Amino acid sequence: MNATGITALLPALPSVSIPAGLAGELILVVFIAVVLLIVFMLGKKILKLVFGIIANSVLGLISIFILNMVLNIGIPIKVYTMVAAAVFGLPAVGTFVILRLAGVPL
Repeated sequence: MNATGITALLPALPSVSIPAGLAGELILVVFIAVVLLIVFMLGKKILKLVFGIIANSVLGLISIFILNMVLNIGIPIKVYTMVAAAVFGLPAVGTFVILRLAGVPL
């Protein structure tokens, strides 16, 4: 049996064609879905990063006040110490504590 004989045995299937306007809309919907997925995934990471930075800054500033009040470490509350604690957080406070314990004036 040749190829024309096999196709003669199969029932005729209706051809499916997507209208031109619907094809454009379908592509647009898929594109928007992909963009929203990418924005959601990146937005989640960016939000997590921003929250981490804010939490580290707040913990750094609070820890300076607690160390000065409870342990009387003597870290001066000046602009540069507050900016360093706000930008770098707890690592900056740890550096200040080590410097103060080593006798380095701040």
